[in-house]
Amino acid sequence: MSKFGLKVEEGKEGKNGEPSIGPVYRNPIAKNGFPSADPDLSTAWQLFRSAVEKYPGNRMLGWRDFKDGKWGSYNWKTYKEAYEETLQIGSALRAHGIEPGARIGIYGANCPQWIVAMEACSAHSLICVPLYDTLGSGAVDFIIEHAEIDIVFVQDKKVKEILNEECTHAKRLKLIVCFTSLQQEEKDKAVSMDIKPYSWNEFLNMGKENPSEPSPPQPLDICTIMYTSGTSGEPKGVILTHENMTASVTGVDHFMEEFEDKMTVDDVYISFLPLAHILDRMIEEFFFHRGASVGYFHGVRCRN
Repeated sequence: MSKFGLKVEEGKEGKNGEPSIGPVYRNPIAKNGFPSADPDLSTAWQLFRSAVEKYPGNRMLGWRDFKDGKWGSYNWKTYKEAYEETLQIGSALRAHGIEPGARIGIYGANCPQWIVAMEACSAHSLICVPLYDTLGSGAVDFIIEHAEIDIVFVQDKKVKEILNEECTHAKRLKLIVCFTSLQQEEKDKAVSMDIKPYSWNEFLNMGKENPSEPSPPQPLDICTIMYTSGTSGEPKGVILTHENMTASVTGVDHFMEEFEDKMTVDDVYISFLPLAHILDRMIEEFFFHRGASVGYFHGVRCRN
């Protein structure tokens, strides 16, 4: 127990009707007070920028292409490459008149585009609102309206759910950006709903042609709204600030340094938990902070 918790205050017996108070325990790292935060790493954007500056050529995001009926080897995007895409996606958002504080939805399975869209939100003080990959159209419809989402980055397999007639609040969307490319019928459907449809590459090119400087957030600005899965009624949005995010990453950093094996830039995390859950996002943010790699899970390989 002494390894993970130290007594820093004795208990006190209650007197004159006052309740008794038990002893106070703290993590050994905080035995003399809580560690102070690094003022240069107080937002998610600062975490990412710092990692890019330190580890530009390191492998950051890994994915596998599906070809000839099977998944290939991992491809890797470096920190510098991910950063350049982030700037382009952020610039494209600003070119559409999206201002700081707007809510941006991300709907689909974990992939490099998910992270780039997330980092673009951080770059321009936009609020990232993840949608669970397994949510049905009813919950998606509710969150789009409840969070007042203007734009959705969406996996190709989920486009039809966004444009489904049951998703009645999709009409409030200004545009959708597919992680890959859109079918012509999907483009036509979006246009008929006054939604501008873009493929990932089209949106990247728009950002290249209309560069915009980042509008970085402050520590107490909202970073993300994480919705519950709605098992006890409608999904509920949990508001997390940039300070919340960096405090979590810093906490893991301290814990790993104190108790576990030391992290290296050669470590790789296989991401399979949903990025729409704060646990996976926090783990990935930590790996990025340390210049390590995140590879995205594509399912169990088929066996004969």
